[in-house]
Amino acid sequence: KMINKAIQRGTWVVLQNCHLAESWLPSLEKITEETIVPERTHKSFRLWLTSYPSPKFPVTILQNGVKMTNEPPKGLRANLLRSYLNDPLSDPAYFSGCTDGMAFHKLLFSLCFFHAIVQERRKFGPLGWNIPYEFNESDLRISVKQLQMFLNEYEETPYKALRYLTGECNYGAE
Repeated sequence: KMINKAIQRGTWVVLQNCHLAESWLPSLEKITEETIVPERTHKSFRLWLTSYPSPKFPVTILQNGVKMTNEPPKGLRANLLRSYLNDPLSDPAYFSGCTDGMAFHKLLFSLCFFHAIVQERRKFGPLGWNIPYEFNESDLRISVKQLQMFLNEYEETPYKALRYLTGECNYGAE
């Protein structure tokens, strides 16, 4: 329905995490082949799809679309810089919005450094890890948000809770 309206009006539609809707991907393929035809499509219409690599993703959509990738930077310094330039850390209000700024900034650096190390070790493949997993910015983002939330909620820094959430839930459960 949204796609049909956008085709007529010339607006954009973004469908995120398409890899999570494997059963719907054949319908998406049919839409892209039969509904989005140049004669009936506004010239400003755009359909954006986000997805992790998936063997179920329709090849025709990949062949007929423009593909962009978002690779993590190479090197610890570049990784750290990217972490600080991404949401929510790039927002000055968020960055300075913690009640315990000193602890937040120190723990934040530790978290970003840990994330950079995890990203860098990917070049060694599954060596030393049971299952290879591509840690990404969403792992860091949820950990950062939890860090600030816990520091704002408690008078003393809840190190055990933060270590469990970050180490076991956000990164370790993968």
